[in-house]
Amino acid sequence: MALWSGRFTQGVDAFTQEFGASLEADKHMYAHDIAGSRAHARMLAAQGVISAEDAVAIDRGLSAVERRMDDGSFAFDANDEDIHMAVEATLTADIGAAGARLHTGRSRNDQVALDLRLYAKELLASLMEGNIALRRVLLAKAKEHFGAVMPGYTHLQHAQPVLFSHHMLAYFWMFARDFTRLSAAHAAADANPLGAAALAGTTYPLDRAMTTELLGLDHAIPNSLDAVSDRDYLLDLEYACSVSMMHLSRLCEEIILWSSSEFSFVTLSDAFSTGSSIMPQKKNPDFAELTRGKTGRVVGDLVGLLVTMKSLPLAYNKDLQECKEGAIDAAKTLHDCMLCTGGMIETMALNEGAMRASAQQGFTAATDVADYLAKKGMPFREAHAVVGRLVLMCEQQGIGLEDLTLDQLKSASDLFEEDIAGALDIDAIVAARTTYGGTGHAAVRVQLDEAASALAADEASLA
Repeated sequence: MALWSGRFTQGVDAFTQEFGASLEADKHMYAHDIAGSRAHARMLAAQGVISAEDAVAIDRGLSAVERRMDDGSFAFDANDEDIHMAVEATLTADIGAAGARLHTGRSRNDQVALDLRLYAKELLASLMEGNIALRRVLLAKAKEHFGAVMPGYTHLQHAQPVLFSHHMLAYFWMFARDFTRLSAAHAAADANPLGAAALAGTTYPLDRAMTTELLGLDHAIPNSLDAVSDRDYLLDLEYACSVSMMHLSRLCEEIILWSSSEFSFVTLSDAFSTGSSIMPQKKNPDFAELTRGKTGRVVGDLVGLLVTMKSLPLAYNKDLQECKEGAIDAAKTLHDCMLCTGGMIETMALNEGAMRASAQQGFTAATDVADYLAKKGMPFREAHAVVGRLVLMCEQQGIGLEDLTLDQLKSASDLFEEDIAGALDIDAIVAARTTYGGTGHAAVRVQLDEAASALAADEASLA
């Protein structure tokens, strides 16, 4: 019989009971539920709402329940709707009347809100650690291959040569922003709803500051209606996960391209590849593809919660039960994809020769040739047109800009001299990008130092 069955004359239909249960998702939060109950009982005793003896019995009983859940020996009952009822029913069966006093001044509404906040903090802390580990791999790869040149792309067309390190660091900074979002979501979850009860607070003299301190939370939520109905912190979690998955998907898309025969920029480790059941030669980037594919699922988790929340009146509604599985799924998926992507990047081998050869194709020096003319006094728009005509000439002849003779160049403009060679050399082109944030060697060295400092600061914030 349910703990709330007093005003009912018959039990819930077996199917609808199963339909309305959330126990499977709740099992992830048993430790958080017990921590909240332990803090609530200590506070009740301190306020004289229950006796010290009852508080001791509750604390010991909760420890016994937790041990059984830890080792898997806890026997869940078919009537347990959720983790709260499972813990309370077992506690009361174990210790008697003291267990029945635990719920004094508390509702499942503020109880589940607390459990979710504590669990969200745990998930987010783990995700921040995973984010740091991934960025550590990206930074190490950028340092390992400092100086390697590759083509930079716009519209997936050759644009200008860049350092591979610069390309890796672009992703480093994306994931650094993700860390900031994860940290902000962690801060949003760091609040105490206990004491809000069902929606209006309670007549018992509860000390919300005490439970806030016992649970290591930042502050008590100032409005009881908001305390039980707020799930913004889960939206923040799922948004942070969605953006980070989008960044992972972009990175994995490039790895998929780079590992193809058409690019041959990287070779993936066998540990992060699979074969074909029919084609013996195949080495497929399945795990990069899975990460790309799972991104839609995590974005779906976010959209699902947004749609669930969009029309809910205050305060608690059963719809809120649907918020748990999406948050758990989004966090687990991001965690696993970061781990997989980090391993894939750490173990992949670069073909620096293929990258360099590709960087010399596709007229990647064209902008620098236009800049060469502009620096000699030609208006840039005119220089742009001159070089465009030279590119067309090269395409018609099947050659590159570097293959043009000085006489051919002078036929386009008398400003061309012997020193044009510097504007056609990819190493010189890369090195010339010395502005802060550019791809030049000096600028990238500065960026590597800043990335290392940012990583160290984020690591320190978790200590």
